[in-house]
Formats: sequence, structure tokens, C-alpha cells
Amino acid sequence: MASIQAVVVTEGAPARLAITRVDAPAPAANEALIRVRAISLNRGEIRRSQSAAVGWRPGWDLSGTVEQAAADGSSPPKGSRVVGFMLSGAWAELVAVPSNALAVLPENVTFAQAATLPVAGLTALLGIEHGGGLLSRSVLITGASGGVGDFAVQLAKAAGARVTAHVRSEARAQRLRDVGAHSIALGENLSAARGPFDLVFDGVGGALLGEALGLLGKGGIAVAYGQTAGPTTTFNLAQFYATGGARLYGFILFHELLSQPASGGLKRLAEMISDGRLQPLIGAEAKWTEISSMAQRLQERDYAGKAVLHFD
Repeated sequence: MASIQAVVVTEGAPARLAITRVDAPAPAANEALIRVRAISLNRGEIRRSQSAAVGWRPGWDLSGTVEQAAADGSSPPKGSRVVGFMLSGAWAELVAVPSNALAVLPENVTFAQAATLPVAGLTALLGIEHGGGLLSRSVLITGASGGVGDFAVQLAKAAGARVTAHVRSEARAQRLRDVGAHSIALGENLSAARGPFDLVFDGVGGALLGEALGLLGKGGIAVAYGQTAGPTTTFNLAQFYATGGARLYGFILFHELLSQPASGGLKRLAEMISDGRLQPLIGAEAKWTEISSMAQRLQERDYAGKAVLHFD
């Protein structure tokens, strides 16, 4: 059987990640074979790699070209430039991707830009949309210098919201102003945030989420998608329900995609890049053979935005 190179969880390897040879994919009728050109890294898949069984293949985000269209005719045709999402295994030379998780790229969108979109972009897009119509409404985004947060600031601004971005470092605040934040809440807590907010989009968790819940206005919603500060949150319940109609929504992208295929959101995001309404923040780039060191840099929060790895 033909083989390809792929990133595989390997005991003893740096970051437990190594490139090795595996069987080439055998696509189902509704899957296209994609020659991968770029991938991006997410904290969740790196974290899982540290405890996953040896042999597990990580990877959610990819961009590339269609090498073989889906047999049932559902995918873009051979040669199409695409962005795609996989449940696992995207970090490989050749992958089989369901047609409903692929979107064709506009000509002026690069593979690197596209690779940032699947997890970070879809999380921001679908999470922000839980806030409903945002025209002239007030939005707080925590963890705003990360890949998801940076997209969320831009998408909330594009929807007409007044955006407050929370970030710990002034060094990363200017980027958020440049892409649409109306105000910056700087520091370890939210003392500088001026509520009430119609939507809180939180990727931090811990004590910060507890603070954020106290800043919701009547009928406001907090969408929690991450826990970089820890999984436990304490908040004032009396204040929360006395606000009137305040809600807390637990967001997991994999659950959201059960009801709306990734292809639609990826198409929308790629078109926003094409017409200049969305600017991916690529904080680090390297060859995919540097996967171990780039994974370690992600764990150490060595850069803002997304890391993109290129295939020759």
C-alpha cells in the first residue's frame, strides 16, 4: 500500500510529535483527497497530544488543493484551492476530507491565511453569532490577542458592535485597536471594562469569567469557549439572575458543527478575507517539519494570533 508522511503522537519525541510514514488515505465516496499546503496549530490539539495514545494523529486545520474529487460529485473539482476542517489527522501530506468540511478559496486568499480559519475562525464566527444581532450593541471579548479572540474582535466590529477587547499586555493592544476594538481593558482582571455588555465572548475562564458574568446587561449572554486560566469559575449567582434574562452558553465547536456544516462558515470567512473585512493574525510561520518546536512555542504563549506551518 502507498504511504505518506504525517505527524503522529510518538513517545519520547519533542512535544510527543514526530513525522513518520503512514498508510495513504482511502477516501469515502463523500470525501475528497487534498494535497496539503499549509496547516495551523490550536492549543486544544497540542494539549491532547500530550496524553493521547501513541499513534494518534492530531490536526484540525488545513488548506491545499484537491488532488482527487469526491466520488459522489459532492466536492470541489480536482485542482481547486480549498480550506478544510478535520476531526483529526490534518497534519499530513495527503488527507481525505468530507465535502461538507471544504470551501473553495478566492484567488487572492493565500494558503497561509486560509489555514488559520477552520477552528479559530469558525469558533469566533459561530460563537459571536450566539449574541444575535449586534448592531450598536456592546460586546466584551476576553483573551483577545489569541487566534480566536483576534478574529472575534474583527467579526463583532463587522457586525456593528461596540467592542471592548481584554488583553493583559499593552504590547498586544495596538493590534486590537487596529482591527476594530473601540476600547481596551488592560490588565489581569476586568476592572477597566465598562459594562453592561450584551455579549461576553470568553476564552479565558477561571476568575475572569466570574467577573465577566457580573458585567452582563439585561438579556445578555456570555459565550464561554475556553479555559486558559482554569476550569473552575466562581460568580455571584444572586447578581447574575437579578440582572434579568442573563445567560451562560457553553460553546464547543465540534457540537456546533453537528447542526451546521463547516463548509458554509469557511466560505463566509474566506470571502471576508478576500474583500478585506477580515485580517488573519499570523504570529509565527515555519516548515511543517518544525512541528515539535512550534508546538512547544504555542504552549509557552510565545506569539500572538496563529502559527502556520508550510508544506513544500
